[in-house]
Amino acid sequence: MNSRKLAYLALGSIGVVYGDIGTSPLYAFREALKPVAADGLTRGEVISVVSLMFWTLTIIVTIKYVLFLLRADNDGEGGTLSLLALLMKTANGHTAILMLLGLLGAALFLGDAMITPALSVLSAVEGLKLVTPQLSDYIVPISVAILALLFAIQSHGTGAVARFFGPITALWFIVMGLAGIMHISDDYSILAALNPWYAVSFLMREGFLGVVVLGAVFLTVTGAEALYADLGHFGRRPIQWAWFVLVFPSLTLNYFGQGALVLRDPMAMSDPFFLMYPHWAILPVVILATMATIIASQAVITGAFSLTRQAIHLGFLPRMEILFTSETNTGQIFLPSVNTVLFFGVIFLVLAFKTSDALATAYGISVTGAMVVTSIMAFEFVRVRWNWSLPMAVAVLTPLLLLEFVFLGANLLKIHDGGYVPVMIATAFTVIMWTWRRGTSILMEKTRHTDIPLSSFVSSIERKSDHSPAHVPGTAIFLTSDPESAPAALLHNLKHNHVLHDKNVILTIRTINKPRVAQEDRYSVEKVSERFSRVELRFGFMESQNVSQALATLRKTGLKFDIMSTSFYLGRRKLVPDAKSGMPHWQDRLYIALANAATDPSDYFRLPANRVVELGSHVII
Repeated sequence: MNSRKLAYLALGSIGVVYGDIGTSPLYAFREALKPVAADGLTRGEVISVVSLMFWTLTIIVTIKYVLFLLRADNDGEGGTLSLLALLMKTANGHTAILMLLGLLGAALFLGDAMITPALSVLSAVEGLKLVTPQLSDYIVPISVAILALLFAIQSHGTGAVARFFGPITALWFIVMGLAGIMHISDDYSILAALNPWYAVSFLMREGFLGVVVLGAVFLTVTGAEALYADLGHFGRRPIQWAWFVLVFPSLTLNYFGQGALVLRDPMAMSDPFFLMYPHWAILPVVILATMATIIASQAVITGAFSLTRQAIHLGFLPRMEILFTSETNTGQIFLPSVNTVLFFGVIFLVLAFKTSDALATAYGISVTGAMVVTSIMAFEFVRVRWNWSLPMAVAVLTPLLLLEFVFLGANLLKIHDGGYVPVMIATAFTVIMWTWRRGTSILMEKTRHTDIPLSSFVSSIERKSDHSPAHVPGTAIFLTSDPESAPAALLHNLKHNHVLHDKNVILTIRTINKPRVAQEDRYSVEKVSERFSRVELRFGFMESQNVSQALATLRKTGLKFDIMSTSFYLGRRKLVPDAKSGMPHWQDRLYIALANAATDPSDYFRLPANRVVELGSHVII
């Protein structure tokens, strides 16, 4: 990678990857000081809180994510589901546990995708109160308007906006770093926070209060999980360069500057971030902060779209409409249903909590939970993929995991103050994904009992007799998930229409546990008889499953058929709940509702609409 491309990708990663973590200084230090400020702040307490924040950034983000997890990739892709797909290849009996962990991690990330925009935008707009107190009553309406506009533009694509992400967020980090430099001179004793003993001794001395403070300190690393998920967009080196050259230094300087300001003027703890700036600069900084929070929100929304597409392709969610907003970049996608769910969730959070102070108490659980899940999966990764010995894996990862469990416990203390919100959101998403996976498995098992082996069917149907079906010209392509059995659509076509095409293709579409599939590995063709062929198309979980395009390529390799005389036959199932299905009645109903809401397969697989025939059947599940 040449230096120019590295710099370009590093600038892009500053906007997309670090947008979320870059908005943490708006509220993290303020929230961390609150528990210890009840009885009056002391110099040692301020230094200790800054020390906790600095070392949390160092251990969690720098060591775990930037230096370690960015190397745990699936052919260049990162994130919980990408890691799950990689580990499923060598599950060795841990399939159910790994799947549950992957689903939980994905659900927690989706919960984070709701809370992040609400908290970030609220915290930025609240800076207007320092410009003029009369604007206090307009904070929530302004925040709602900004968020409504943000979600409204998603369908138009973010390509044009994304070009400004890097420069704006880079300016944001520079402004934060300069503010920190200006205020460190307020009290140079704040530099003592570089000594980890201040953090350790504070936790040992304060006991339960120290745990409460940790729950707020963890706000400094929100966005770290998204950092790993965005690995495939920019690559490991640009993300690492961006962190070490600009992001980490700017965050460190800003937190130290806020600490020095509070040491000089304890009253500044009410809003230490904005009070770092002279009064004339507050409005421009509020505008810049709002832009930065919009970028952070955009990044996490885009991450939710990508994660949902992965979940669909890996079989954890039903098919949803996926729109591509760029002709050249397949990573720029828009999912209308996900956008709608996120929009109503975010607006509800803003209207329900009204202030960033209240919403900050609900934050953290989803982030810490996702980090714990990733660390557990990373333990399996280093054992299986990097061939680490058990003692080495335990020695390296156990301290990190214990630290994250401490952070998780500290955030769980906020359950009654709003922490139940991310727990409920994550639980709902986990139940939905688990229900879809389990229901699909049960459905396949039930239909398998009535399936006819394809080889037996072909030999019997091609046997000459008085009851042989009429032969018609053209090609029929039957989509099925089981290439070894005769598709239901084929059987229904014979039963009702009594015809058989000259050429019949049994088509199976597979999503493999890799981000992308090389063109030479895209398909395999097996000739079953003179009239029947079996074709398998393979797609990676990050690819668009454009069947028409793949078949056009396949025609060039020898499987000859005229697309204008080809019909695609799909089986349409009417699902009926069964009390003996193996799932509770409510879960049956949920699975059926999800199946009914799924996108039409002809649209999802990009089939020519005027060449599709659907044949229905009833299935008891």
